Amino acid sequence: MYRKNFSLLAILFMVAQTLSAQLPPVFKESPKGMEVDKRARVYLSPTRILWQSDATGKYVKDAGQLLKPGNGQGELVNKNMVTLLSDAQHKGGLLLDFGKELQGGLQIVTGMMKKNAPVKIRVRFGESAAEAMSETGSPATATNDHAIRDFTIDVPWLGALEIGNTGYRFVRIDLVDPNSELLLKEVRAIFVYRDIPYLGTFKSSDERLNKIWETGAYTVHLNMQQYLWDGIKRDRLVWVGDMHPEVTTISNVFGYNEVVPKSLDLIRDITPPNQWMNGISAYSMWWVIIHRDLYRYNGDLAYLQAQKDYMVKLLDHLITKVDANNKETLDGRFLDWPSSENQPAIHAGLQALMVMTLQAGAEMLTILKDESAAARYRSVAGRMKTYVPEMNGSKQAAALLALADMIPKEQAAGLISDGGAKNFSTFYGYYMLQALAKAGQYQQAMEIIKTYWGAMLDLGATTFWEDFNMDWLPNAGRIDELVPAGKKDIHGDYGAYCYVGFRHSLAHGWASGPTSWLTEHVLGIQVLEPGCKSIRIEPHLGDLQYAEGSFPTPYGVVKVKHTRQADGKVKTLASGPREVKLVIKKMVY
Repeated sequence: MYRKNFSLLAILFMVAQTLSAQLPPVFKESPKGMEVDKRARVYLSPTRILWQSDATGKYVKDAGQLLKPGNGQGELVNKNMVTLLSDAQHKGGLLLDFGKELQGGLQIVTGMMKKNAPVKIRVRFGESAAEAMSETGSPATATNDHAIRDFTIDVPWLGALEIGNTGYRFVRIDLVDPNSELLLKEVRAIFVYRDIPYLGTFKSSDERLNKIWETGAYTVHLNMQQYLWDGIKRDRLVWVGDMHPEVTTISNVFGYNEVVPKSLDLIRDITPPNQWMNGISAYSMWWVIIHRDLYRYNGDLAYLQAQKDYMVKLLDHLITKVDANNKETLDGRFLDWPSSENQPAIHAGLQALMVMTLQAGAEMLTILKDESAAARYRSVAGRMKTYVPEMNGSKQAAALLALADMIPKEQAAGLISDGGAKNFSTFYGYYMLQALAKAGQYQQAMEIIKTYWGAMLDLGATTFWEDFNMDWLPNAGRIDELVPAGKKDIHGDYGAYCYVGFRHSLAHGWASGPTSWLTEHVLGIQVLEPGCKSIRIEPHLGDLQYAEGSFPTPYGVVKVKHTRQADGKVKTLASGPREVKLVIKKMVY
């Protein structure tokens, strides 16, 4: 019944969207290529003035007016204006903090300056306060890649201007020309996002874990734009390998969303099956695994069937990359950045990922009733499991080998837990956590989550980062303050490979792994049958006193609550749509 209602609601929503997008009658027909933007736009005032160019009141006056709510409308009175002034020696400027990482632009509303002419200003967006204060280019490392975040523009006399399209939290505005005056009525963030409900939830007796779950969900939410991006400042692209943790988070938090198939289809349609998605062999393999996982969550057989032709061609191409000794011989070799110089680890990881991909392909082709192809891929996967490469100390390789059942789970967990969060990565950290869970080390995994992802929160983060290294922590300043003298700039001073310094993305969807991990293993919600027709509930509270939350299915929301009793045992309450069978397993003590 719910599925029927869900479909009806979806149709009504699309009709409403179409009606709201109808053009005025002067358009005799809709222009070719017309597309309706399904995203919401919200205007937000800044939460604080973090810096201004002088404190004397001579060049910056009444900056606090910008913190008041606005309406976006210029007015024929110069009332409650913020004044920026410049002369030959000083140019007025200020730094605004909008309180949270955002995706979008900026609205500037001006008053009636003495000179009836546009005023030239410089605008700098930043994910950290230091980035918004930085110069573009070497050696400062701030860039305009993918999205322009540092530019000079003219703002109108008595008018409004909307500019920018990037990921940011902080904005610096400066006068450019000497002997200038700028009257500001408002400067508001234009927050652009998909207005969708958080159907999945998580709450426990540990507020740090709760905040981490929420932050991972929000990080992915920001990247759900026209397509599913990896980063909202840089890497505003469909990186399909990076999508795997994102799609898992979306499935656990939002349920079905059209941005996922739209993005998967885009990368499929621009990549011939005998080439690698994004030029990386692992990313083509993640495309296969994502489809297997997506089918488990939504049970959309028609969509899976539409992938068959491409998938078979891709899998047939993959098995040509296995030699007579059952070793992978892939090109386009990459797992994640921190492991990129460890060639033995990459070999071990790709060997395991190939096994996982072929097994996922075989599973889907069995569902699609092509047993001949399924048997072909199972056979190659079986041969490849007989050769286990050395891990070379890599937690990434250990995680994948354990998940592919190629090494004992205890062996992988021993390497991954060695040093705790040391040598974790924001992307492959998710698979390290999964390997720890496979070995039953749930409490150890939660401690690592609180240490590693929690450290970003301690530094002022409101979203999770492209990369993070525990070695960066000593003497590091926060991202939401100007770096004090003697402190390290956690944003500008660190980073490597393609994310040196301020080029480093501080809102990267691949870092959201703890969100889905906490839902799957602490709440204990695991899908047993495609389309969530059967769900196992097996909590692992560790030292938590309680954990509760919800999980979206195509039929409605499943709710669970686990409470530790006085005798130490855990009581579980669960409810869900009648179409979903709940298999409740008691916590093992």
